[in-house]
Amino acid sequence: MGLAGVSYLIQAVPGLYVGPGVYGAVTGQRGGLFVVGAEAAWRQHLWRSLGLEVGLYVGGGGGAAAPVGGGLMVRPHADLLWDFGGWRAGLSYSRVRFPQGDIDSSQWGLVWSLDTGFDTLRPDAVTANGRSRRSGMGFDRVLGVSTAYLPSDGARLRSGDSMSRRVGLVGARFETFVTPALYWGIETAGAASGGVGGYAELLGSVGAETAVWGNVLTVGARAALGTGGGGDVATGGGALVKAGAYAAMQLAPGVALALEGGLVRTHRADFQARYAALSLNLDLDHRGKPSARDSVVRTEWIGGIEQYDAARRDGSERKLRNVVLKVNRYVSESVYITGQARSAYDGGAGGYTVGLIGVGWHSPRWRGMSTGAEFVLGAGGGGGVDSGGGALIEPNAFVAVDLGADWSARLGAGYIRVSDGRLSSPTWELSLAYSFGVQGRP
Repeated sequence: MGLAGVSYLIQAVPGLYVGPGVYGAVTGQRGGLFVVGAEAAWRQHLWRSLGLEVGLYVGGGGGAAAPVGGGLMVRPHADLLWDFGGWRAGLSYSRVRFPQGDIDSSQWGLVWSLDTGFDTLRPDAVTANGRSRRSGMGFDRVLGVSTAYLPSDGARLRSGDSMSRRVGLVGARFETFVTPALYWGIETAGAASGGVGGYAELLGSVGAETAVWGNVLTVGARAALGTGGGGDVATGGGALVKAGAYAAMQLAPGVALALEGGLVRTHRADFQARYAALSLNLDLDHRGKPSARDSVVRTEWIGGIEQYDAARRDGSERKLRNVVLKVNRYVSESVYITGQARSAYDGGAGGYTVGLIGVGWHSPRWRGMSTGAEFVLGAGGGGGVDSGGGALIEPNAFVAVDLGADWSARLGAGYIRVSDGRLSSPTWELSLAYSFGVQGRP
């Protein structure tokens, strides 16, 4: 099995980098194996342009019937990197181990990294004071997407049966423009109908678009490459490519509705389908340089763990523990939109993964404490959890305690329920949140 991974690491103190990361299968026969987690890495200059990076990744995941046990994955690594000026490339030696499963392997790999800026502002600042470049990750828009896959005649399940049913997915895309017409982004989606609960995708994309009728109608095309599988869908090694064209109609300033059609297939055509997608597009930032009129938008990165009693397909019910990653972006002083990923690391459900999108409310702080509530919906499955077709909701509420100007600890409780399976349970969550400000639309 070949793994490909992406991490976004921020220098916390000189030489030490921390941040979220995700790995997925791209070669072999485990298409659909995903792991979501976090990494810490230490970088040291050795000689001339040669450097050493030593790190540890810990996450939860699985899928594609891989023997991952509860799903906990540990990946220590040591990388030798040559600095080419702004970007680095070299060799990585790592060990990939699932302590509760049967995967334990040491290997060489290739690594590439890009240095970039991550400017932040105080989350309670009023204006950006004419900053000369974007702050944070600089996403220009977020899209909530509903997709229908129409599998080809040759598409098969892992069991060997034909994929005769249409598959419905829900997901999200995050995109940023490098010119007024060209953009790149990331996208993720999971099955919500079609009897393949547990199928998921994670891709990077590039695209181009242009207005053809003032600011009302826009047409464009895009292509995406990444990994996908799970939910008994046979995707071979997991490498997935998608290409399509779309038209978007502006409904209000900064809000548009888009219709897209295209083709998705795996590397060796183990899985191939036509698709149609409907998306609601929300502009976040400018498609170009920041302006002196920019306001400050509060953003939060959150990582933690979650536990609940999960009904299993064998009729039993057992404790399930997930890794939780969230990104919140505020649209007012108290209301925010949120994108979330959850993946099992304990409880005998390795491969269970959930993707969610929704809205939340956060109260003003009082004596270092605050409260909040969220309503999120999405899709998930895998790991033997009885999640039906995959569609689910997970409302929750939390109490936050400040740990400083930017950090807070949160204790939450909620409820998870799927649309047509047996999974239905109270949940609790413990997390750590980092808040910062980025430049946004006035």
